[in-house]
Amino acid sequence: MQIIVKCPRCSSNWILDGCAVDRRIKCKKCGRLFKVPNFDEVPKAVRVVRRAKGTIYVDQTGKTYG
Repeated sequence: MQIIVKCPRCSSNWILDGCAVDRRIKCKKCGRLFKVPNFDEVPKAVRVVRRAKGTIYVDQTGKTYG
């Protein structure tokens, strides 16, 4: 099985093997390290993103989104 992930920094899309699920990977373009969510976490993440529309989110590195 293959999955498509999107880098949170540069927005590059990557097609990865299913073994990348629930692991941290490094973007091949910009080098950003990010976690590929487990399939069980995806619905919860979608709900959080939908609720957060119009708000500002700050990640653990201090980068802001929104």
